Amino acid sequence: MIQIGDIILDFNQPVIVAALIGGVLFLALLIMVFLALRASARSARAMEPLAFQMGQLGESVRGLNDNQHQLTGGLQHVSDAQAKAQAQMLETVERRLEEVQRNMGDSLHGTATRTARSLGELHTRLETIDKAQTNIEKLSGDVLSLQDILSNKQTRGAFGEIQLNDIVTKALTPEAYQFQATLSNGKRADCLINLPNPPGPIVIDSKFPLEAYEALRNAQTDADAQRAGQFMRSSLRKHIKDISERYIIDGETADGALLFLPSEAVYAELHANFPEVVREGFDARVWIVSPTTCMATLNTMRAVLKDARMREQAGAIRRELGALYKDVERLGTRVENLDRHFGQAAKDVQEIKISATKAGTRAKRLDAFDFEEIAEEKAADVLKLQR
Repeated sequence: MIQIGDIILDFNQPVIVAALIGGVLFLALLIMVFLALRASARSARAMEPLAFQMGQLGESVRGLNDNQHQLTGGLQHVSDAQAKAQAQMLETVERRLEEVQRNMGDSLHGTATRTARSLGELHTRLETIDKAQTNIEKLSGDVLSLQDILSNKQTRGAFGEIQLNDIVTKALTPEAYQFQATLSNGKRADCLINLPNPPGPIVIDSKFPLEAYEALRNAQTDADAQRAGQFMRSSLRKHIKDISERYIIDGETADGALLFLPSEAVYAELHANFPEVVREGFDARVWIVSPTTCMATLNTMRAVLKDARMREQAGAIRRELGALYKDVERLGTRVENLDRHFGQAAKDVQEIKISATKAGTRAKRLDAFDFEEIAEEKAADVLKLQR
């Protein structure tokens, strides 16, 4: 409750409260109107330069609008020029793309052709390489087989005999040799060459001291080389002795024999480092030959056999020449007789021609009844024909 003079305001009464609130609101409204008027006056004063600026801004906008129209025209011109240039550029690019595509097509075709040819050549070379590889593998197998053959003494001996067989059959005729020939002492020779006396049949025996040669090749120290060399000498000396004792028989074979070494390497090693063994072979009348020197020796033997056959046939040739001379004499006599018969026949033919001529003349006269001229002819002129 508030007392103002005689007026007592009781806030518990709604009318009093409402009146107070209305008065407060009215007062607040008045204050707000005053403030609004005051602010409006200030805004008006503040809007004057803003309005001026807005006018200038409008003029600027109009200028910008004009410039925009000019810019639009320029941009249209630029756009047209750009479109034209772009069209020309596209045309040029398309033309060049076609040229590039055509060149690339030609290049690709040529490249494909060269590639195909190269692939064909490569395929051929690969086939050649495959064949070479197959041959190499086969050769490796053959080498391994050869090693297996040479590792055994019996097969190694057979290898030497086969090589000797091949050389002899190529150098001589079949009647000039005999393989595995048995001599009078019961020994069997690898090959017997049927040479005439002298020197007589000569034996060729194959020997292959492979163990001694391999030991010599594989020697690492001087002691190993010395032992291998002694092994080589002893092996060859034994072979020389065996051939000399078995295959040189007085009155049956030649006074010498051949020792065939089926290896040029062993033969070269023997003559290079073991000349004393070669000399011992000469002393024992056993001559050591390799495949090459054996072929040369057999060619010499072939010449000897040919000369012997010529001497054997010399008597028959002389007999045939004598008979041929008699035949020629007989032919000459018969030719003379035939010539004489031909001469007589020619004479008879000539006389027959004369008689025929006279007979024709006489026949003509008889046809003309000219008897006087016929009577006057001498009888001696008339040829008497005989049976």
